[in-house]
Amino acid sequence: MSTTGEYIHELSGNDYIDLNLYGKFNVKRGLRNADGTGVLVGLTRIGDVHGYIMDEGEKVPVPGKLYYRGIDVEAIVTNASEEGRFGFEETIYLLLFGDLPDREQLDNFCALMGQNRALPRHFAEDSIMKLPSRDIMNELARSVLTLYSYDDDPENQSPENVLRQCVELIARFPTIAAYCYMAKKHYFDHESLIIHLPESSCHSAETILSLIRPDQKFTRLEAEILDLALILHAEHGGGNNSTFAVHLVSSADTDTYSAISAAIGSLKGFKHGGANIKVMGMMDDIKTHVKNWDSEGEVADYMEKILRGEAYDRTGLIYGQGHAVYTKSDPRAGLISAKAAALAEEKNLTGEFRLYKLIERLTPELFKKVKGSDKDICTNIDFYSGFVYKMLGIPQELYTPLFAVSRVAGWCAHRLEEIIAGGRIIRPAYKCVQSRLEYIKIDKRNIQ
Repeated sequence: MSTTGEYIHELSGNDYIDLNLYGKFNVKRGLRNADGTGVLVGLTRIGDVHGYIMDEGEKVPVPGKLYYRGIDVEAIVTNASEEGRFGFEETIYLLLFGDLPDREQLDNFCALMGQNRALPRHFAEDSIMKLPSRDIMNELARSVLTLYSYDDDPENQSPENVLRQCVELIARFPTIAAYCYMAKKHYFDHESLIIHLPESSCHSAETILSLIRPDQKFTRLEAEILDLALILHAEHGGGNNSTFAVHLVSSADTDTYSAISAAIGSLKGFKHGGANIKVMGMMDDIKTHVKNWDSEGEVADYMEKILRGEAYDRTGLIYGQGHAVYTKSDPRAGLISAKAAALAEEKNLTGEFRLYKLIERLTPELFKKVKGSDKDICTNIDFYSGFVYKMLGIPQELYTPLFAVSRVAGWCAHRLEEIIAGGRIIRPAYKCVQSRLEYIKIDKRNIQ
């Protein structure tokens, strides 16, 4: 009986492409220019990631800024905090509609979100509980596709109908992610099945915490920092992999559920949404091998081993350090680390938090020393988000799904933008570098 293993040797040679050919044909590998900047492939009014300026053709590092619909995300976070309210729902409204809501508009929108938290009748039992998955992102994508069957008008791509679909998806994501996790715990980890109904009056952060905790209890600070994480992950420009997937698939004139499930598939990858899990693995390794977490010398020595590819996963990477766009700083990292300090105090984890801050401080110079590079290295949000989730008692299986719970707001805004302002299917070109071959009749083939 044949197996696919017998054919694996055919792949290595036939799918190999000489890297020198990318330069020969001026191919922008990964849609990146030679200086690391992204190839400009579209226009958007939704989000702007500002990490450098171009001065006479040269990339000049600057402190990072993130804008939602032209508004600095730091202002959104600061004002919500000063007014003692959650900010994620306001952020969703801003991303979808392009303007900040007044108090009445925000209250009405929150009520609308609350009305749509619950899943369609029998959906949890038939789609989630009867078909559990070990991977929450996998089941989240499948659940989104299944919602197509519960929609009376799934193919209607008018802005009005797509907006309805988007609001329903954004509201339901916390419930779906929580139920998928509970099903995984029960059927694969053999723990008791605990399912809570979502409270229509709760904000997204409160909904998540209440659905994944058996006793449904949480502190105000816990909800505030989760709300902050949701705000900071909601949007990151049109060029990030999962959002570009939304534009790409939407441009083919497909339905909302297919477009959003494609984005989930992208976000699932360790090079995208799964990055904070890599950070947590690295930090566990550092905590195991470094006896004194407050010793700058001891921490630096072990970090050098990691950078030289002699420790942890031997990749030579310090996860959570560096970014494709940000150079001098990632504004999201600064905002979440400030809140993480307060949560670490509440959870008696200040020693571990100091270790994170020490690694953040040491990395740029160690990178220059070991790699011999003058590239600007800044701490990105992934470095702290996993630690925050850990302090909240959130299991690693939910780290990337929580990212999706937030980013679906940006995905939906970009889908609406593509439908309204796009109009052309996205179709970049690939240069074929395979030489021409003659067809050989089967009796004359000599396959080694």
